[in-house]
Amino acid sequence: MGAFDPEYLKKAFDRFGRTVVDKARNNLSNQGKSVSGKLSKSLDYSMKESASGDSFSFSFLMEKYGEFQDKGVSGIKKKYNTPYSYKSKGGLKGMPPPSKLDKWTVKKGIAPRDEKGRFMSRKSLQFAIARSIFYNGIRPSLFFTKPFLKYSKELPNELEQAFALDAEAFLEFTTKQQLNG
Repeated sequence: MGAFDPEYLKKAFDRFGRTVVDKARNNLSNQGKSVSGKLSKSLDYSMKESASGDSFSFSFLMEKYGEFQDKGVSGIKKKYNTPYSYKSKGGLKGMPPPSKLDKWTVKKGIAPRDEKGRFMSRKSLQFAIARSIFYNGIRPSLFFTKPFLKYSKELPNELEQAFALDAEAFLEFTTKQQLNG
């Protein structure tokens, strides 16, 4: 140890990351948004120390579509308070690709019938769902935003305490070095 080692700061950020990810996963599960489990499994955080060891970065990770599930997407007819929208110019262009809904419809067990009682083809079903999403959008779930905001409010106090512990450990180390040196 010779230089300042932010051991307690790292632990505080680690607790924050684990808590937010755990709560976000629970929200996905409770909201029925975790059909394949892919989004839930992709939720993680990253903490990297710089090469010089004098700083570190912290970020949350998830599948790109997780941001659309969290913040929502305004459709061309139904609007939500979100930065994302389906429209012909700018925003998300065009309808979501129907083929991306194939596994989802199978796992959900969706098999609607037409007016004559016949099952619809999977491609027709995928197109109908994609068109519905295009018109009505995706309602914000805030599965990630809610725990992030809740626990980030507590973070400054934890960081202050962690910094004090790290500074105390550094001063203790420095004092021992000077007494023994």
